[in-house]
Formats: sequence, structure tokens, C-alpha cells
Amino acid sequence: RATQADGAALARQFRQRGLRPAAARRQAQIVVVNTCTVTQSADQQARTTIRRIHRENPDCRIVVTGCYAQRAPEELAALPGVALVIGNSHKHRLVDIALPSGAGNPVELPRSGEAVAPNRGDFVPVSRLAGGLADARRATTSDRGPVFVSDIFAHTELMAAPVLDAAEERTRPILKVQDGCDNRCSFCVIPYVRGSSRSLPLGRILEEVHRLIEAGYREVVISGINLGRWGRDLRRFEGDTPALGLADLVRSILNRTSLEKLRISSVEPMDWTDDLIRLVAESPRIAKHAHVPLQSGSDRVLRRMHRKYRPWHYREKIQALRRAMPAAAIGADVMVGFPGESDSDFQETQRMVEELPFTYLHVFSYSPRPGTEAERMEDQVPAEVAGERNRILRQLAGEKRLAFMRSLIGRSLKAITLNSSPSPVARGSQAPQGPSHDRISTEALTDNYLQLSLKGRHEPNRWFEAEIEDVEDGRLIGVAMASLSP
Repeated sequence: RATQADGAALARQFRQRGLRPAAARRQAQIVVVNTCTVTQSADQQARTTIRRIHRENPDCRIVVTGCYAQRAPEELAALPGVALVIGNSHKHRLVDIALPSGAGNPVELPRSGEAVAPNRGDFVPVSRLAGGLADARRATTSDRGPVFVSDIFAHTELMAAPVLDAAEERTRPILKVQDGCDNRCSFCVIPYVRGSSRSLPLGRILEEVHRLIEAGYREVVISGINLGRWGRDLRRFEGDTPALGLADLVRSILNRTSLEKLRISSVEPMDWTDDLIRLVAESPRIAKHAHVPLQSGSDRVLRRMHRKYRPWHYREKIQALRRAMPAAAIGADVMVGFPGESDSDFQETQRMVEELPFTYLHVFSYSPRPGTEAERMEDQVPAEVAGERNRILRQLAGEKRLAFMRSLIGRSLKAITLNSSPSPVARGSQAPQGPSHDRISTEALTDNYLQLSLKGRHEPNRWFEAEIEDVEDGRLIGVAMASLSP
């Protein structure tokens, strides 16, 4: 979501400079590839995408940015078709670097072997810096596209623009309000490519929320790299005002805007304070949904990960959330195959997942990241062992999700409509006949983060009270009882 939020901010800047999105990659003059580097798979997908773009449109200028660009700029600059590599340290000025400046005069990029012109203000290649990331120190402009990467920990900008997902662009924009991370988990490269924790000021957040409300949106999702740390850095930049916390932000949005529904993205367990839990539970304007990263149920593994909580702390938070919100969606990230994870360590994780009231899980296999402490650990877990542990937890998560969904049959839930879609039969397919297929339904998302097929055709972006009748193909089936939107 953070990468999506950065992309939305870049798209806004391009539009402000008079550009419009191309109908297809083949027609684009500039293509910006905003990369992630959280796993090896993410790196591979980025390289594959760049090569595909160059094959389809060899004349376009490819600008590569994001976390992978910050971590390994030379690696990306060597790919065919790449004109610019712009790390997160310079992403907030990407449009100025990549586009013509002033009154249509093109920015003169250095030719092969030339140094970057000194009139770029704060833009200098990493080769002219004393510091920077270890993987970026050797970046040069010779025989490759210019590289713009510098020390990410000196970076204080936070790009913010709502993410309007294509499938939900009329209902649930995501607003990034925090970036960076001050934690140093031994497996994670994110702090080294996104920098220190920094918060979007409260006034800016309220402006964005007001703008979204005026545009007709009813639900907004707030997100961040480490959302629970929001506000703790603002004291340094806003005079002597006391440091704020996430609960203060949530309360301000409720008190100072007319937003119908606020949804809170992932929050670390230690940041689910009693105040925040109570606020989410008691306000009908906050979605009953808590995503609380776990990573492991083994105390030994959590310590090796440098996570800042113990299994019993985590258990207490989840139990407090369930007591406060009996029907809430409660999800977690779980990592398997971390170096040194024994069978007994995994069994502790499995047992915790079985015992706690999760409604869904995001299960990941450990992926070594260059420069992290975990990459240098000797007791790496074989891929086939990690894969089997991944399969076991995914199966368990599916069983828990299905049981939770079935427990909601006969109950009423609030849901926001996303779009209408005909049944397979109505679209002319050969799906089997029957009451569950022969209908028009509207896709919706419940307040507690479950997919819902709402019988009948309904306008998008409308809140309904829905009675749940059944569970089918991993989603709830329901009927609208009352419209809750004006």
C-alpha cells in the first residue's frame, strides 16, 4: 500500500504538469516503474516488468524509482531501456528530474561519462556522495542512465495522495499518513530504503480527508509503513506542541470531518493502546477491523527477529481486541522459515494461530534481503521446509476464516458497495443453474473486512445494512435490509 500511495502522489504531480495517462504502455512516452524490494520475488517482478516495457515500447523513457531503486540503483540502471534511476531519497522531485522544466525547455540529462550538472539543487548522483547505502555507493553515470540516490536517513519528505484502486476507485481511497520506520527488525530492509519514521502533519491529513469527502467518498483507509508511530516526530517540526499519537489522529478525523467511515490499516501490537482499542470499538464511524503483525509465535524467534514484543504481550492485545469487538476482523502477518526456526518454534506459532481468534492471515516465507542481519545468519531454513510450514498455516487460516464467516449467517452487517456484476449465467457462461448462480449481485465489503455478494443491483459507494444468508466461494451472500447512505 505504501508503494501504491507513492505512485498515486507521482500520478498527481504528472497531471499537475499537464501530462495525461497513456492508454497503454505501448503509447507512453514516459513509464515510471515504482518498485518494491521487500522480497526476492518483488525484485524479480520489477526486472521482468522493465524488460517487458522495453520490448513493447523501446522508444519510451523508463524511469525506475522506489525501494529497489534506493537499494540497488546500479543493478537497475544496467537494464536495457532504463533512462533514470531515482531512489526514494529523490522520489518527491521525480517529476522535476524526469520532465521538461520551465517553459517547455527540456532538462538536459548528462551524456555517457558526464557528471550531473551542478544546477540540479539537491540532486546529485550517489557517486558524488561520501555516504549512502552500501549497495548504492558504487553508482555512477558512466555508460548507464543517471542515478539519483542519496542518504535516505537525511530524507524528510513524505509523499501523500489517495490511492484509488481500480476496482474500488469510487468507494475506498487509501491515504498514506506515515512513512519510514525506526525499528530494526533483523529480516527487514525497509528502514534502509525508506528512512526514518516521519508523519504527514495533521492539517495536511484533514485537508486530504475533506477533499475526499467533497468528492463523494464515504470510507477512507489510513495507512503507513509503521502507522502506529504516526505523530511521534511532529514535535520536532511543529514547535513545542506535545507529540501526538495515532489515537489523536483518529479522534481528530472523527471530530473535525464528516467522514462516514474510517478504516485503520496495519498497526504493530505495541501501538494498539487501550485508548486506541476503546476508540475503535466505541465509534460507529470506525471499521471494526484490526490488522496486527505477528511474524512468529516463538519467543526465541521473535528475539532473533528483534521484534519489540513477546508472545504473551501479543496474545493479550488480540484478546483485548476481541473482547472489545466480538465481530471484528482480526488479521496478522506471519513469517515462516526465518533462519534458525526449528520444528518446535514453528509448532509454537501454529499453536498460537490455532488458539487466537484470527479471521484471516497473510502468511509469508522468509526471503533473505541484502544487507540485513538475518541474511548473514548461518542456520537458514531449507525452502521445502518453509514451503510446507507456509502450506500448513494457510490451510489453518482458511479454516478459521470459513468458521468465522459461517458464524455470521443470520446476523446483519454494515457493508459498502463496490460494483455490480452479473452472475456467471447472466454473462453467458456455462455455470451451473441454481438459486445461488441465477442472479445479479453487487460486490461489497463489510465493515469487518469480508467480501459480500449483495443480492440485486445497487449503486457503488453506498452503505447498506445487510442480512447474511450464506457463505459461498469464500464470500458472504446477503440481502440488503436498509440503505444507510443519504
